Amino acid sequence: MQINITGHHIEITDSLRDYVSEKMQKLTRHFDHVTNAHVILTVEKQQQKAEATVHASGKDLFAEHTCEDMYASIDALVDKLDRQIIKHKEKIGSHHQKSGGVKNMTTAEEA
Repeated sequence: MQINITGHHIEITDSLRDYVSEKMQKLTRHFDHVTNAHVILTVEKQQQKAEATVHASGKDLFAEHTCEDMYASIDALVDKLDRQIIKHKEKIGSHHQKSGGVKNMTTAEEA
């Protein structure tokens, strides 16, 4: 998975870059078809904001979180994206018919 990290009003240090990369690898545990992610880290006054767009097999997922600590914002962001990926995976996997497409006819319908 390719990860692009951008900072607005913040310098992206090696420790921040490593932390984001480590946390974003969590997303590939549930779904292998995550191709790339764009993470934007922003500082506005006392608020630390992390937002990301993830491209996963034809669907773009977006999440953001604002907190007073950048690391906490990144953690919450990854948790939100993880839930979205699990939901997306369930949606694309639930297109199969469970009953085989055969209706059960009762005696009232047969008459």
